Amino acid sequence: MATPLLQRDIEVDDSADAVLEEFVKRQWCDGLPIVPPTEDRVKRMLDGRDPDRSLGAVAPLWRQATLEKLAVNAVMAGCDPSYFPAVVAAVEAMLDPEFNLYGVQATTHPVAPLVIVHGPYASEIGVHGGSGCYGPGFRANATIGRAIRLIMLNVGGAWPGRHDMATQGSPAKYAYCIRENVEASPWEPVRGQNGVTVYGGEPPHNVNDHVSTTAAGILANVADTAVSLGSNVGWYFSQSQLLVVLGPEHARTIAADGLTRADVQRFVFEHARLPLGKLKLGGMWGMHDWPAWMKVVRDDEAMLPQVPSADDVFVLVAGGPGKHSSVVPNCCFSRAVFREISI
Repeated sequence: MATPLLQRDIEVDDSADAVLEEFVKRQWCDGLPIVPPTEDRVKRMLDGRDPDRSLGAVAPLWRQATLEKLAVNAVMAGCDPSYFPAVVAAVEAMLDPEFNLYGVQATTHPVAPLVIVHGPYASEIGVHGGSGCYGPGFRANATIGRAIRLIMLNVGGAWPGRHDMATQGSPAKYAYCIRENVEASPWEPVRGQNGVTVYGGEPPHNVNDHVSTTAAGILANVADTAVSLGSNVGWYFSQSQLLVVLGPEHARTIAADGLTRADVQRFVFEHARLPLGKLKLGGMWGMHDWPAWMKVVRDDEAMLPQVPSADDVFVLVAGGPGKHSSVVPNCCFSRAVFREISI
């Protein structure tokens, strides 16, 4: 079987079990069964694209992200060829300096790239934004997200404990991909054109609110969930961002009170705050290398925001029936990046 990642042939028995055993031994997969990346499968995934075209170097080992390598990993992940444009766009987004892939790959934080697929294309290929969208059961979500992780492992070289230094990691590191539930949203889509947003986030933090009947009540719970001493958000203030994923029921209640998406952003920005005195009790306060500008505020009663502005709070609607939403803090040194999808 040809293996483009090493540019040589390796002989194995003609069986899926033998291929899996070899890939596991060589640390070329995530521990789950793979689809053997045969030459024919890789060609079908490429669909006429130039296999030698490189999107750039992938941190931390700076190997070239050629389309052939991306196709190999997409096959292994179980992607249908129709998903490949999303994989390519997501890798392009991750290689943007704003995303800071080196930091995402090498940190002790459990950050994982959340791939949000936008536009009609997302629905056409079956990316799920309804009930259980973060979880199992949906091939496009699972395999696009998994392909991104395999690329980070095999091309970037970030193996757990070796270059990927996440202390505990996260299940989101297996696969993290959703779309906006535009059909159930009371607002216009975040983005109407075909594309992907890649957001370096923690796993979702659940917001459980079965009681509130007003926008203020729901959003107060959202804002409270968004702040904690253990969160990275706020410490590298200039790059901190926050993603609020409202369940459709919560979104409808909020919209019924006349609030727009921009209103939600402003509310969360103004209310997702902790006093400086409390922030000093834990988290990352007091690390010796903080620059002077991060210590300018000295009033312990000052309520410090989590992000630089309301525009750094992203709001979308996803999920199904039920009075739950989620907050996804970022890792504070990575910025969300959008890339259009070329089909």
